[in-house]
Amino acid sequence: MSLGKKLKDAREHLLMTLRQVEDATGISNAYLSQLENDKIQKPSANILYKLATIYKVNLNALLAAAGIIQDATNSVGVSEEDKILSNIAFYAENLSNEEKNEVLEYIKFLRHKKKNA
Repeated sequence: MSLGKKLKDAREHLLMTLRQVEDATGISNAYLSQLENDKIQKPSANILYKLATIYKVNLNALLAAAGIIQDATNSVGVSEEDKILSNIAFYAENLSNEEKNEVLEYIKFLRHKKKNA
């Protein structure tokens, strides 16, 4: 996934507009738009730090997507399960208790379906 797509997904997950991110970080919405559309592919680490902080995403994931550091997800010790659990935790953050219970029920359904297949 490109850096721009990661940034846009994270912003939209938090239901933030580019203007709100600009107000919170001091990064112009025009620059943010260029980042999200992959017109700027190697922003400074400082910019990525600000965005990682406000978006509540892993800074190393953004640095890797920008090609500033080696992709940590390919390194030894990071299992596929850990990556999935990290994504689940990220997307579950703004769910209501009812929505969280629905997700759990769906996981139970998938396990039951697999067991009976």
